[in-house]
Amino acid sequence: MIDFRNVSVRYRRAPQLALSQVSFSATTGAVTAIVGPNGSGKSTLVRALLRRIPLETGSILMGGIPIDRVSRRALARQLAIVTQREESHYAQPVRDAVALGRYPHQGHWRAALAEDDAAVQQGIELAGIGDLADRSTAELSGGEWQRVRLARALAQGGSALVLDEPTTFLDVSHEMAAFELLATLARGGTAVLVVSHQLNLVARFADAIIVLNRGEVVASGSPDDVMQASVLESVYEWPLVIVRDPAVGAPALIPLRSRSWRGDVRG
Repeated sequence: MIDFRNVSVRYRRAPQLALSQVSFSATTGAVTAIVGPNGSGKSTLVRALLRRIPLETGSILMGGIPIDRVSRRALARQLAIVTQREESHYAQPVRDAVALGRYPHQGHWRAALAEDDAAVQQGIELAGIGDLADRSTAELSGGEWQRVRLARALAQGGSALVLDEPTTFLDVSHEMAAFELLATLARGGTAVLVVSHQLNLVARFADAIIVLNRGEVVASGSPDDVMQASVLESVYEWPLVIVRDPAVGAPALIPLRSRSWRGDVRG
């Protein structure tokens, strides 16, 4: 379980808090989604987990232990994170890129063991990149590179997986496959925390949704609780309606033309 307890973050020289008294839990065996408009603090949550920015107040716990009390290596053995942006700075075989996920378990000097090779292969298979394994990372499209990064996190293992916009660059089939995989991992006992702009995908797959706006939690609960026009219109500052997905019955968001917001037509 990942717990944020009254977490506040302020970037240097910024007059406003990037996060203000944020509290929520990403529980074991569930997909927890963080949504909100651009600049709402979603990626700041991930940076705080990575300990790239200090907390002004509050604490972040992993399995009940504050993350600042454990080494980075120990944390990485339990928590795998796929950040929003990452460039492949040098070419290497895809399999080697995935194998980097095993570094927290190996260290500088220990050679890869059979269990490491098995974890790498499993990550490749789960992410569906078997056809890419022997290619160079320099040859990959944006979507292919995104899937390699997911495979690396899966190879890393641990009890929790955090992903910041994991479906960036992915086509429809790979978006669906990614979320299906996250749901499967959660059912297997992993705590999955996903940051996403894809509200309709989130509504289909998430067990809980946390809505951030201007650094604060403004709504939280099940998809049915959160996917309400009264909540989301004020957050996104855009007219919308909520309907039912005919395939699975989940709530689905439909944005309206802007003239509806001015009261000319209300659909």
